[in-house]
Amino acid sequence: MGLGIYVHLPFCPYLCPYCDFAKWRYRRSASERYLQALGREIASLPARPAATIFLGGGTPNAYAGTTIASLVMSLRERFPRLDDAAHEVSIEINPDLVRDEDLLQYRDAGITRLSIGVQSFDAAESRALGRHHSVRDVERVVAAARTAGIHSIGVDLMFAIPGQTLESWRRSLDHAVALGVDHVSTYGLTVEEGTPYAALREREPERFFDDAAEAEFYGVAMERLEAAGYKQYEISNFARQGHRCVHNENYWDNGDYLGIGVGAASYADGVRSVHTRDLQRYVEAAAASQPIPGESERLDERSRPGEAIMLALRTSQGVALRAFKERYGVDVRERYASVVHAFASKGLLEQGDDFVRLTRRGRFLANDVCAAFLETPQPA
Repeated sequence: MGLGIYVHLPFCPYLCPYCDFAKWRYRRSASERYLQALGREIASLPARPAATIFLGGGTPNAYAGTTIASLVMSLRERFPRLDDAAHEVSIEINPDLVRDEDLLQYRDAGITRLSIGVQSFDAAESRALGRHHSVRDVERVVAAARTAGIHSIGVDLMFAIPGQTLESWRRSLDHAVALGVDHVSTYGLTVEEGTPYAALREREPERFFDDAAEAEFYGVAMERLEAAGYKQYEISNFARQGHRCVHNENYWDNGDYLGIGVGAASYADGVRSVHTRDLQRYVEAAAASQPIPGESERLDERSRPGEAIMLALRTSQGVALRAFKERYGVDVRERYASVVHAFASKGLLEQGDDFVRLTRRGRFLANDVCAAFLETPQPA
């Protein structure tokens, strides 16, 4: 599929109470120093072709459109498109920060995908999540992106939010469909330790949903979006024809990716690494063209097949058996026979001549199924 490039832009105009990413409140001086350090890191990397670029955060569009355009151009110079690949370039954005001229600058720089952090179209739910945009902001951005000629427009939505109902969740899904977006990502709320939501759950656990209730929300998303013509191509992601996120598909295919910026993760040839989440340490090292502090590990050859299966099972295709055996030297039906049989008998996995994949019912219990492949003892 080709190398994926991820660039982390960690500054946000406000900090949402559920977020556990490497992020800091936007300050102009800090954001400018970071951008300079990021440029030095990019310049220090060997030039090589790449299939995709993804700007995430944080809130990437806390930076001006001209700044983002300049960053993308420098990335495209260092990581030119592969000859046989559409050079997908994505950016995550908060709708309340978007100016119409930003979208034109994005397009001219080669950005092809927008991932709009909506989370909810319900005003009360949006406030509970710490978001500052309005429904009108989202509608304006989608319309302006269409006018600007951005190829793919997606929204992120969240379910199992405190105070949310199945009916309000249906309305959010229906609003996304009515806007005609190309891609919808749906995520169950995950309460991470150390966040304000973790403290809230400690005080008021009754405000949060259990697994059974969360499954109801997830089922509604599958029904509503599939009926509207969005194909579920991964556990959390739905797309119209031709609008899948190629960058993320590379992750699920266990492909190589390069992370740039504070807290960014990389994977290549069985080695997983991650940059420090200490902003000052990152900036000092990158600005001095020194190795970025962080951690790395080489995955045990015996564990790599299980991790690859876990990733593949997230997708609608599941595990392609012949290709998997060629790549990893493992016959899935042979090595994992007991796991495949156990979950197939429960109706959570289905098999064909060249695939093993989750059933619709299996998607609700994907974590349990995937964990079983990871935990299966491997031959020495």
